[in-house]
Amino acid sequence: MSADEQALSVSLAQELNISEAAARMLVVRGLKTAAEARSFIRPALEQLHDPFLMKDMEAAVERLTQAMRANERILVYGDYDVDGTTAVALVYKFLSPIHDNIDFYIPDRYKEGYGISYQGIDYAVRTHCSLIIALDCGIKSMDHVAYAKQRGVDFIICDHHTPDPVLPAAVAVLDPKRSDCSYPFKELSGCGVGYKLMLAFAQYNSIDQTRLSGLLELLALSIASDIVPLVGENRILAFHGLKQLNENPSVGLQSIMEVAEIKPRSVTISDLVYRIGPRINASGRMKSGAEAVRLLISTDKQEAMQKSLDINNYNEERKDYDQKTTQEALEQLMADPDNEQHHTSVVYAAHWNKGVVGIVASRLTEKFFRPTIVLTQSEGDIISGSARSVGGFDLYSAIDSCRDLLTNFGGHMYAAGLSMHLKDLPEFKRRFEEYVARHILPEQTLPIINIEGELSFADIDNRFFQVLNALQPFGPGNACPVFMTRGAYNYRYSRTVGKEQEHLKLDLYDGTGSMQGIAFGRADMAPVILNGEKVDVCYRLEKNTFNDKTTLQLMTLDIKPTKNNNIKNT
Repeated sequence: MSADEQALSVSLAQELNISEAAARMLVVRGLKTAAEARSFIRPALEQLHDPFLMKDMEAAVERLTQAMRANERILVYGDYDVDGTTAVALVYKFLSPIHDNIDFYIPDRYKEGYGISYQGIDYAVRTHCSLIIALDCGIKSMDHVAYAKQRGVDFIICDHHTPDPVLPAAVAVLDPKRSDCSYPFKELSGCGVGYKLMLAFAQYNSIDQTRLSGLLELLALSIASDIVPLVGENRILAFHGLKQLNENPSVGLQSIMEVAEIKPRSVTISDLVYRIGPRINASGRMKSGAEAVRLLISTDKQEAMQKSLDINNYNEERKDYDQKTTQEALEQLMADPDNEQHHTSVVYAAHWNKGVVGIVASRLTEKFFRPTIVLTQSEGDIISGSARSVGGFDLYSAIDSCRDLLTNFGGHMYAAGLSMHLKDLPEFKRRFEEYVARHILPEQTLPIINIEGELSFADIDNRFFQVLNALQPFGPGNACPVFMTRGAYNYRYSRTVGKEQEHLKLDLYDGTGSMQGIAFGRADMAPVILNGEKVDVCYRLEKNTFNDKTTLQLMTLDIKPTKNNNIKNT
């Protein structure tokens, strides 16, 4: 931390009546005044940008208003993942009470694939829909939109993926990533763009905007699951969405929370990412994304619980496919004698389930820490799959450099989908590897723990934790702080724990105070610590409740012997 930032920390600490250690967390997040800090800690919906700043918003609202007034049948169309299904649920729940001539559609992952499908347009024609609102997809669907127009169906596209220079000829294309869009915040989720359309529609038609407040839980789920940056408008929307989930969740999400065994009034972003999101996703991966939408819009407790149990079963089935496919993919990579020299992982097997290739790509990225693509057979000689990136590397640009070999692709910096002819796979692998090798930085290929600051154990008290807790929700762009303490040593009761004694229960003292913690899988450090040697620890802080007593503990991420170690007699 620079001298200027240190001085700012001192000033903020005095003005807010908090410790300098707590004030440093605010300064690290770019907050320079007490007013900015208060605004960050208590984000208000009034801070959201005017939705009409988004390119084509006026045209979208006018076309939707026209459809409502003329009682046209509207089809709300979305992708089969969490972002798409939450977006469809949000728009459908907002419009259906004031327009009953409405339907929704989620494409079949296996029969139709990602995005707008001809089958979906044909369904719109058969059911006499004249307007399709496409959510979390459509930004590259030039041919599909043209086909729909020929058949008398208009499109409003709400997307957040990176567009091509030429856009579909829809009535309106809402995407903050458009090069000609001046909307101030570029990182909305697909559900977030749909929310902005509903907000603009409400303003245009003098509809009470508080009706949208009850739908913010869906935005929190989409933001968490789609791994968009938790800054700016996403932070505001996620903050209020989490508040709703904890205070007054909808029937559908209440039931899935019960099935996932999440305690009432304790929902966090981590719960959305690791416990609720995967279950909603499993519906589209293993069965049908439409079932997830039906759960999210349900108002019947018994019906919602049955759907939640069904979706939970899909998630268990998904885990089996996931584990088997991951193992086979690992075996395929390890069989390559040059695997360790590669900058990428690209694997293919015709029999792999389409629904788990994205998860497997994520697991392989975590294993080898390099951009990864997992492919399976799609239709005929077409293969398709999912790609995942490492921190800071632009995966979309790498895939875009091979676009002449692809039949379709889309996505953003960290995640993408793509399709190609099987015969082109060897050349794609060669060129993709070549591009990544030229552009990836050495530090992007290593698992790095970013430490926000150093603390002494005396800095850590309940007031400090209250400030830390007020910085939530944590996620990309607003990471949960990781701290380091140097020169700590065994205080009293450090020991190995676990079925195989593989974990390390810590009880440390650093000369200013003591802290307890846990270090999973780090029993290797037990001899050092039990010998009284000094160690440097990096950790997150969390609450630990045991026997109805709650204390702060270190969730230890790494431990290293302190340089110039002196043995302490304890």
